[in-house]
Amino acid sequence: MPPRLHADALLIGGGVASARCARTLRRRRFQGSILLVGDETALPYNRPPLSKELLRGEVDAALIVAEPDGWYERHDVEVWTDAAVAELDVGARLARLEDGRAISFDRCLIATGAEPRVPDVVGAEHAHTPTVVLGGGFIGVEVAASLATIGSSVTVLERSGRLWAGALGETISSWASQHLADLGIDVRFGATATRLDAESAWVGDESVPAAGIVAGIGVRPREALATAAGLEVADGILVDEGRSAAPRIFAAGDVARVPHPLAEGERIRVEHWHAAREGGEAAALGMLGLDPGPPRAPWVYTEFAGLLVDVVGWAPDFDEERVFGDPALDRFAVAYVRGGRVAQLATVNGWVPVEQARAFVESRPTAASLESLAAV
Repeated sequence: MPPRLHADALLIGGGVASARCARTLRRRRFQGSILLVGDETALPYNRPPLSKELLRGEVDAALIVAEPDGWYERHDVEVWTDAAVAELDVGARLARLEDGRAISFDRCLIATGAEPRVPDVVGAEHAHTPTVVLGGGFIGVEVAASLATIGSSVTVLERSGRLWAGALGETISSWASQHLADLGIDVRFGATATRLDAESAWVGDESVPAAGIVAGIGVRPREALATAAGLEVADGILVDEGRSAAPRIFAAGDVARVPHPLAEGERIRVEHWHAAREGGEAAALGMLGLDPGPPRAPWVYTEFAGLLVDVVGWAPDFDEERVFGDPALDRFAVAYVRGGRVAQLATVNGWVPVEQARAFVESRPTAASLESLAAV
């Protein structure tokens, strides 16, 4: 049997949440041992460029790492790649890897992230080269635009009636749709692939030519480890304001569901890069017995066809949208109002600076406060 190892801080998950947690622990003068365990073969890396700059060949893969070369060694952070945790015993503070190694710990972060949803379509397991994109969300739009930019013929199949349907409203969706059309992308709304083969994606009886498929239909939290460990799970690991799921057990990133003031204290799960970084930092503070404070307004950005969209806030539903600026000039903002207050703000090409937008939304402004944006 392999010897049992010990880590004062065990970070499970090889993404930016774990990397940020490690950095914050060391920045806060934590002197204990830190072990970061991830099941991928690479060191933690930033995922946003995968569907944009990296896909277009504009950046080398070596440049998207979460921490610079040598950082982990210099800060005495041990990293195990290609190492999957199979079992977590919360009471015994013990993690077991698939290869049989056991790690005891004093405190633990679960940052296992999320995994892509695979379409329930015959042939989905054989699709590799993307020319048909399933889904018109952030990833789907980014991938489609990147492929079109480098010369591919792209068709987007979106089952709803607009792009970004789960996140944004009609104004910005129509604007984005026009830009995809300008790139020569065929966007089909109300369309769902029913079958995939080596040459086509089938929408009912219609064959859409495809050298391959990329699915951008969302993700699901990787919560199996937490569930088996007896932690409270409901579409993510439920944590408190200190990012704790149980004594000395913390969670951050795509897998964590955190109480949020913009959701009236309800727990929400934010599947974006900034939330993972900030959540990893908050979890580190919780590990050190410090109050991380409430999470900031969620912030996600998307870039396609040379256009930048920043979305700040939380509005899974809204009563109305108000537009500032001119969409025809590709520089404008859209405010989403719910219950008389601004719940979310989308700003295109910096019409409202991101930090200003975050502070504005975090102040829980009334709809009347939007007049201040008109002067920007």
